[in-house]
Amino acid sequence: MSVLVDSKYLKNFTQAIFERMGCPVDQAKVAAECLNQADLRGVDSHGVARLGGYIRLWEKKRLNAQPNIRVVHETPSTGVIDGDLGLGLVTAPEAMKLAIKKAKQAGTGWVAVKNSNHYGIAAFHAMMALEEDMIGISMTNASPLVSPTFSKSRFLGTNPIAVAIPALNEPPFIIDMATTTVANGKLEVLQREGKDAPLGWAQDKDGLPTTDSFALKNGGSMLPLGGDRLHGGHKGYCLGAMVDIFSAILSGANYGPWVPPFVAFLDPPNDPVGDGIGHFLGAMRIDAFRPAGEFKSHMDNWIKTFRNAETIEADKKVLIPGDPERELTIQRLEEGVPLQEAVVEDLHRLAKQFEYNFNPEQHA
Repeated sequence: MSVLVDSKYLKNFTQAIFERMGCPVDQAKVAAECLNQADLRGVDSHGVARLGGYIRLWEKKRLNAQPNIRVVHETPSTGVIDGDLGLGLVTAPEAMKLAIKKAKQAGTGWVAVKNSNHYGIAAFHAMMALEEDMIGISMTNASPLVSPTFSKSRFLGTNPIAVAIPALNEPPFIIDMATTTVANGKLEVLQREGKDAPLGWAQDKDGLPTTDSFALKNGGSMLPLGGDRLHGGHKGYCLGAMVDIFSAILSGANYGPWVPPFVAFLDPPNDPVGDGIGHFLGAMRIDAFRPAGEFKSHMDNWIKTFRNAETIEADKKVLIPGDPERELTIQRLEEGVPLQEAVVEDLHRLAKQFEYNFNPEQHA
């Protein structure tokens, strides 16, 4: 059972809560937009459903509502940002702005971030580069919930990778993927719905395959992209490890099992190897390689060619990365964002806590 709520109403509500938490207006606006884009693009696990999690981190003093985000090291084409334990929803866009600025001057820009928090959907940050005729790259490490191949220890996060590439007349090519079989949020959605998880998503505390959607809460772990070794899980493990190294060892953030958990009821490790969570953002100016118009024309040709690939079944079509999210955004802008009852209840609780008049049913 879900309720459809107008996306603009949800964004305004989210911004209001961030402001009442103490965030400056401009930062609250960016953070709300990031969560709203997740809901519009169908990544429900990273949208307004996450709002309560950020509030609980703030209450535990693990999140700074008024951070002093600053550059602590840089070269003409690179930089390191200290997020001062602020919202990753805010710190990552600041890092991408810096990467874009450097790309304008040097052709490419690369910025690593430390001392941050969960940054929402990776695509939001990568897509910022599209407005400047640039390719955007975004990745982050995350709470250790994933076991390396052949292990039952939780050493990696879902560690997503996003790449946004502009085209000429076709919609942009946008990859946004976890380096696990699915994102942790998909398990959370199944938990709210009381459903089992498909095999290949997780393993139990003994390292055995399981369909328990509560596997993580019962001591189990998520599996890297591909699942087991036979199906290429070692490749997903390698991708997740790469994201961890780029995001944290380059920046000075925590890595591997030392990454602070997103959930407030779990305390961070008492022997940190760095500062907070880490991100890695990049921007590449197309005309640093070839004329932008030529590149985008060939991107159109690439996209059209793949769209017209012969399909196995007549009622199927080849999708280009970003297609499902783009189509869902159009639909949800018109019809509203579906919220599960558990999410609505949590938002009502937050509204009461911050003395806000929240009436989603009136904006269905």
